[in-house]
Amino acid sequence: MSTSADHALEVHDLVVRYGKTVAVDGLSFHVRSGSVLVLLGRNGAGKTSTIEVCEGFRRAEAGRVRVLGLDPATHRAALNRHMGVMLQGGGIYPSARVGETVAHYCTLYGAGVQPNAVLERIGLAALRSRTWRTLSGGEKQRLSLALALCARPSIAFLDEPTSGVDLDGRREIRSIIHDLAADGCAVVLATHELDEAERCADDVLILDRGRVAAMGPLATLRQPETRFRLSTPVDPSVFTDSLGFSVQRDGEDYVVTGSAATETIATVARVAGEHQATVVDVRAGAQRLETLFHRLTEETL
Repeated sequence: MSTSADHALEVHDLVVRYGKTVAVDGLSFHVRSGSVLVLLGRNGAGKTSTIEVCEGFRRAEAGRVRVLGLDPATHRAALNRHMGVMLQGGGIYPSARVGETVAHYCTLYGAGVQPNAVLERIGLAALRSRTWRTLSGGEKQRLSLALALCARPSIAFLDEPTSGVDLDGRREIRSIIHDLAADGCAVVLATHELDEAERCADDVLILDRGRVAAMGPLATLRQPETRFRLSTPVDPSVFTDSLGFSVQRDGEDYVVTGSAATETIATVARVAGEHQATVVDVRAGAQRLETLFHRLTEETL
């Protein structure tokens, strides 16, 4: 178990309200230095409100937040030199040029980061003379991430870093995120893209209506899952009774979560035979993050 000294971010009983609407309802979690926490949730789940409080852009109604040991509401100026922030909207002046903007941010942070190195790393060296308004959506995302890197951050908040980015760009951004964590940076990544989350996360926090729906290491949250198909349909309940685990239908697939694959397959084959059916396809592995997310946030696949 990590001690508080290992935590770059600590959030305890956070409450955020907008009038009578409770956006974040008693949220508690922490992020370890050198790890990537992916924050997931549907629109209105409280992701943005939580991150804005941690960044110091919004004050909480109640609760305690510490970023690198400091209160972001009262020590934001001190935190700014050690915190990288990637805003989804960018917040960059339309006529600002790529190279000049990166150089300006490197100077502001004073962390010894070289502008040319950032441009090369993020794949924007050839676009240094272009203005923000002329960039594509994916290029704007790259520039927003580049500005976060200028801080040489100890903690980075990244909002939808791969949104609108092509496949090569996504691969490069994932590499940068892993490099940040390897260098000891705590990365908090908010996204709607579950495939990207699965590729990046050490830990996952799923929010539902401002509360924790699930939290923990990705490997722990993803339970064993076995999927199989039958030559002739059989009521899933007959497998549930024999296995002792709930069996659900997902299209043509029968899905068993939490049961060891070897035991599951043997029992399924026996029960299917008793109902004049044969198993025609079996796939075993870890539960997909998408399946877990939809189940916990109450949406039917």
